[in-house]
Amino acid sequence: MAFVEKLYDAIVDGSEAEALEAVREELRAGTDPMLLITDSMIPAMDDVGQLYQEEQYFVPELILAGRAMKAAMEPLRPLLAFSGAKPAGVIVAGAVKGDLHDIGKNLVITMLEGAGFKVIDLGTDVKPEKFVAAIREHNPQIVCMTALLTVTMMAMKTTIMAIEAAGLRGLVKILVGGAPLNVRFANEIGADGYGETSTDAVALARHMVVSSQHAN
Repeated sequence: MAFVEKLYDAIVDGSEAEALEAVREELRAGTDPMLLITDSMIPAMDDVGQLYQEEQYFVPELILAGRAMKAAMEPLRPLLAFSGAKPAGVIVAGAVKGDLHDIGKNLVITMLEGAGFKVIDLGTDVKPEKFVAAIREHNPQIVCMTALLTVTMMAMKTTIMAIEAAGLRGLVKILVGGAPLNVRFANEIGADGYGETSTDAVALARHMVVSSQHAN
């Protein structure tokens, strides 16, 4: 059976220990690691996001679910690397220059990883040239930038300009988010999308990857 209820429940309930144990049990039973992700873990994180949208879950529940998902992923990572399994897409993410806040960024990354994406976390206070270097190194489909402070918002525009100057803008979609942002600002700075919440970010990222695949 591909769907593992115990693993699904452990992630939705935010139990790291139970999620890890469920994965270990399934691996001992010979379950395909990728099926654990696609059939149990991703649906669990999708439902956690839905519960958050419906205001049945709040940030603490999202964080706990994300930790449970990460715990479950640990024994799977080396197996997936060995098998050559491909992620849903590759994303470079970071809080822009001058912004030292990482709670929102970490929450978005957790949800993206839960949706099957490989995320390269550049951390906080990320200079434009570091984003450019990461694009060259990791060849992502998406660059995700966050800002919590009004005074750091314009660093997003500076970063997009740096990506353009490096000749890389056509290779990536740029997704922005953060408390002081809105759709209008995202459009003004030349971003491809704005996510108000972490679940919005996942939906946009999925759409962007599918669109780029169709374009190719």
